[in-house]
Amino acid sequence: MEIQLIETMSAAEKLYEGKAKIVYHTEDTEIHRIVFKDSATAFNGSLMGKIEGKGEINCTISAALFECLSSIGIPTHYISRPQKNQMRVRAVKIIPLEVVVRNIAAGSLVHQTGLPEGKVLQSPLVEFYLKNDSLSDPLLTRDRLLLLDLTSPERLEQIEKMARNINQYLTDFFQRCRIILVDFKLEFGLDSQARLLLADEISPDTCRLWDATTTDPQERIMDKDRFRRNLPQVESAYQEVFERVLAQNKIGDISP
Repeated sequence: MEIQLIETMSAAEKLYEGKAKIVYHTEDTEIHRIVFKDSATAFNGSLMGKIEGKGEINCTISAALFECLSSIGIPTHYISRPQKNQMRVRAVKIIPLEVVVRNIAAGSLVHQTGLPEGKVLQSPLVEFYLKNDSLSDPLLTRDRLLLLDLTSPERLEQIEKMARNINQYLTDFFQRCRIILVDFKLEFGLDSQARLLLADEISPDTCRLWDATTTDPQERIMDKDRFRRNLPQVESAYQEVFERVLAQNKIGDISP
């Protein structure tokens, strides 16, 4: 499906191609079309591979969660899902920040602080990283962020408040799916009216998810860490998240 779509589009219609998605122009300058890819990368592209079915899974999960968040007043770029691995979204100018919300110590937080993996944080930790592969997406202090003029202090406060509200909702949502939301990455953008919208995706690619039904440190991993660590059953872990999310949130029919 994805290959057929790409082959029928001219190169001029492609706006951007990243590691996991391709963004296309549409006939409406206010709307873009995103194709989710099965390709997988980690460690700034030093590890590359493919997770069969990932594009459809991530697109469907993201659509479901965007719909849920919209229903509680979180503005997102999501409009519709015309095909299983495609999304129609509002065109936004992405703020070059990766906003990471952490509930449990894992990943770089463990490596950089010495905290034991699995330690539950007293309160959610919100961190900001510069979205720049050539600099390896460095962690930013608030002062550095403002020094680089990436956004205004008022906008930054709005982003942090929105991130915390999203975390509260998603933590409860995934708990109902018998999944622990360890941490996750968000991206935000501004539309043509300068409104702040949640953008990008929310999926096993951008979330660290642990199966609440097991305590085995490897078996519980349900996200891209399975790919990063060269663990088996990567596809089945993504599929399990997909099925549990859909069980909690009925996805509507694919619409144009």
